[in-house]
Amino acid sequence: MSTATLSPAAPKADTPIPLRAHLRHTGALIRRNLLWIRQDPESMFDAILFPVVFTLLFVYVFGGSIGKSLGGGQEQYVQYVVPGLLAMMGMNMAQGVGTGFNQDFNSGVMDRFRSLPIGRGSVLFAKIAVELMRMLFATAVLLVVALLVGYDVGSWSGLLGSVALSALFGSALMWVFLTLGVVMKNAQSVQAMGFLVLMPLQFGSSIFAPTQSMPGWLQAFTDYNPLSALADCARGLMEGGPVAHALWVTVIWSVGLTVVMAPVAIHKFRTKS
Repeated sequence: MSTATLSPAAPKADTPIPLRAHLRHTGALIRRNLLWIRQDPESMFDAILFPVVFTLLFVYVFGGSIGKSLGGGQEQYVQYVVPGLLAMMGMNMAQGVGTGFNQDFNSGVMDRFRSLPIGRGSVLFAKIAVELMRMLFATAVLLVVALLVGYDVGSWSGLLGSVALSALFGSALMWVFLTLGVVMKNAQSVQAMGFLVLMPLQFGSSIFAPTQSMPGWLQAFTDYNPLSALADCARGLMEGGPVAHALWVTVIWSVGLTVVMAPVAIHKFRTKS
């Protein structure tokens, strides 16, 4: 992609760039990232395989035993776990954006972008936009698999609301992983850090199983875990039930992470040597 493609008559990189130019630059970079996925379709394997593997694994391995604790069987567990998995989509896609960002730095692509007279935030916003598209694709795959294993959608409007909420929280987490992608030395380090952060959040939540049988100290952790709030809100929206508290907790976490981490990620990107 040439400099002319992004801005035919752009000002110097350190001068303020108008909003319209920012949007044009972001659009050009989104197109560049989508073309890269088209040239490297293997980069979509995680978006395809993750929802398939997780859905089949938890439904057919743990569905019977956990379903009994819910007062039913495997069918009951399908209704419980699918909204939780949907809530987890944005979080798992967020790790990929940090890894890809780091690889772009190590390959020299980001050095080229930073030499161009474009808005520094445009590079990061384009990354997040494309990752959200991948998240929506993974969500569609998840829903297809869920319907095949017997999931019954209670509310289609609630489903759309749950997808939007997952995208909101996922985009907030992406700012965290974009920061890690800048400050960590290699993609393996980003993956390792993501694993250490995401695994406790995933399994110390109500995504896969109710929290009532967990030890008291772990229940205290799940009470403050934003993934529990997101999963509970998704279940309330899709299956019926209270959603107000879980909704506000999720929104507050999402807005808070974005407000704190977005300026940090942009600053680290601008100043990385």
